[in-house]
Amino acid sequence: MTSRRSALARLGAVAGTLGLSGCAQFLGSASTSGTDLPPNPHADALPTRQFAQNQHLRTDDAGNDMQARYRRLLFLTLDVEPSASAARTVERGMRTVEAAYDWRAEGLFHVLAWGTDYFRRIGKLGAAPISTPQVISRTDNPDLLEFDAVLILESDVPSQLTAVENAMFGSGGTLNGEPVEHPLGDVFRIAEVRTGFLGEGLPARHADVEGIPAGALSQDDPTFMGFFSDRQGTQASEDFVTIPDGRFAEGTTLHVSHLTQSLDTWWEGLDDAGRVARMFSPEFEPSDLPDFADNVPFSDAVRDHASEFDVVGHHEKVAQVRRDGEPIVLRRDFNTTDGNQAGVHFLSFQRRLKHFRATRRAMNGWYVRDDSDSITDRENNGILNFIDVQSRANFYVPPRDRRAFPLL
Repeated sequence: MTSRRSALARLGAVAGTLGLSGCAQFLGSASTSGTDLPPNPHADALPTRQFAQNQHLRTDDAGNDMQARYRRLLFLTLDVEPSASAARTVERGMRTVEAAYDWRAEGLFHVLAWGTDYFRRIGKLGAAPISTPQVISRTDNPDLLEFDAVLILESDVPSQLTAVENAMFGSGGTLNGEPVEHPLGDVFRIAEVRTGFLGEGLPARHADVEGIPAGALSQDDPTFMGFFSDRQGTQASEDFVTIPDGRFAEGTTLHVSHLTQSLDTWWEGLDDAGRVARMFSPEFEPSDLPDFADNVPFSDAVRDHASEFDVVGHHEKVAQVRRDGEPIVLRRDFNTTDGNQAGVHFLSFQRRLKHFRATRRAMNGWYVRDDSDSITDRENNGILNFIDVQSRANFYVPPRDRRAFPLL
């Protein structure tokens, strides 16, 4: 990708023709970083909300956002004490990333979020908008993980994710032509790396792992379970998940789970109708799916379906916690083969973590077991029989201009 240095140079030349007052007006419109650094020179070209992507994504024929195809999560541990000096290093490092790549899928999306360990470290976990992760299902025993931070990287170009990791935590040098003078590795070390992908062709290309029967996936499948899951009507809006006011305004909360998938029965023990019933609702047939454009309709009759069909769908259960018909979490989940096992890294953004917990409890579907002897905590209960939650972690996503050491 072309470096943004040349574009910034052209902008500086234009400002020069306007005189110093024009240049000062441009810089003054950018928010400061919460440090004593000058305003971020890239701020006017970037959304204040670190997680805001929708206006910068391609869409399909139905208007659904087409997310970046490759992902990398770098879970971070602080190697230094929180300080103004460390905050300046982090902010400078993030500005280097912004200078290197455009804010789009062909360039790079990135989010720096702060975890429960960080807020506990500075003695302010009780004041933070997040809390320690919880066990939410009777059928899972996940590791409840806590980190200082996580850096989320997303791009259609996988080499760019590697380049950022290497430049910021390895050899330094340059990043797409930008000198790396303040690497994030001066402040953090990487505790864990997770990788993955999303989109047609990629699941089939990565299907040679445990949990997926041979030949199950086609080049048309966008996920390991075969279904497209990013219809606009099934996602909360970026506005809805944004904290509207107070000291955390324009930020949001982030939950990250690692789920492993065992899909032999999904692909070999169920027919198309059985998979549609468990993913969406037993009221649908496979022939209905082409009519799903930017939403999935549902009749709000989960318990009736349990009694009539002895199975309920994942989508119809989760839809029970909508507010005024609108979803309450924004998912950015993707498939993974980490550990040589089919899985999902589930990322959800929500205004409050209780919205994620309510969504997961609806997914549990415990209330429908009284309506059918065939439905258990896992069997015939949406997709629960095909996934296991391995870990959970929670983070706060500050706005871009306050992303370095919030509450410090």
